[in-house]
Amino acid sequence: MWGVLAASLFFLPFNRLLAWLILAASAAMGLYHGVLTPLSLGYLLVIAALAWLRYHFHAIRHLAITVETLLVASCLALFLHLVPGIHNPLMINGEKTGPLSPPFTLYYHFDKALVPFLLFACLPTLFSADSGQRVGKAGWIALLISMAALLLLAVTLGRLKIEWHTPSWLLQYAMANLFFTCMAEEALFRGYLQQRLSQWLSAWPALIITALIFGTAHLAGGMWMVMFATLAGLIYGLAWMWSGRLWVPTLFHFGLNLAHLLFFTFPWYQQP
Repeated sequence: MWGVLAASLFFLPFNRLLAWLILAASAAMGLYHGVLTPLSLGYLLVIAALAWLRYHFHAIRHLAITVETLLVASCLALFLHLVPGIHNPLMINGEKTGPLSPPFTLYYHFDKALVPFLLFACLPTLFSADSGQRVGKAGWIALLISMAALLLLAVTLGRLKIEWHTPSWLLQYAMANLFFTCMAEEALFRGYLQQRLSQWLSAWPALIITALIFGTAHLAGGMWMVMFATLAGLIYGLAWMWSGRLWVPTLFHFGLNLAHLLFFTFPWYQQP
């Protein structure tokens, strides 16, 4: 079912109807496998109906604002795993990538994966927008270098160590991280929040505010994590601002996470 769910996200930018049909198939599989319950499925049907209303009645301003507010609140509930009856399965349990890395645990999050569907109903330009900002090849090279610099900064500050590894669960991690984490987070923070703020303010304040909110969202990992996530948020935000395409910050996000896993202690450095 997880490959089916990932496929629904893959097709979402290109064919909305096909993506929703594939999502419905994955939800049916989720109900069969116990990931979803009748209660959670009922909730998901309600927010799917709200998404339909927002998409088809966007011209009715007061209705559009009300429904969009409800959908964004639903996205936050899904992100925070507050929706009852969704049992996200444990896929990797206490695995160590190397001797200097702490045990790593990974859940597959059905709830977070739904966020791009809801936000796309709110904002038709979620995946492709005219950001009004363009940069040359040198800017993109600098942005790629900044990702490596961020990881090396973490090494310099003692939060990571260089440690190469290719864990047996690499493909499991890659699929979940690309679709259920990076795409979902970039849809919320860059595709929706930064784009909406850009419409209300301007590009640079929107970039900074979104990066700060993105960093704060990682508060559970401590202040170091907030700092690194904020800096990473600036990188992803620039990738969106310069391209106007959601897949660009999504791949930057995924690339940073994958490089972290392959070449550094993961998820952080644990003193022996």
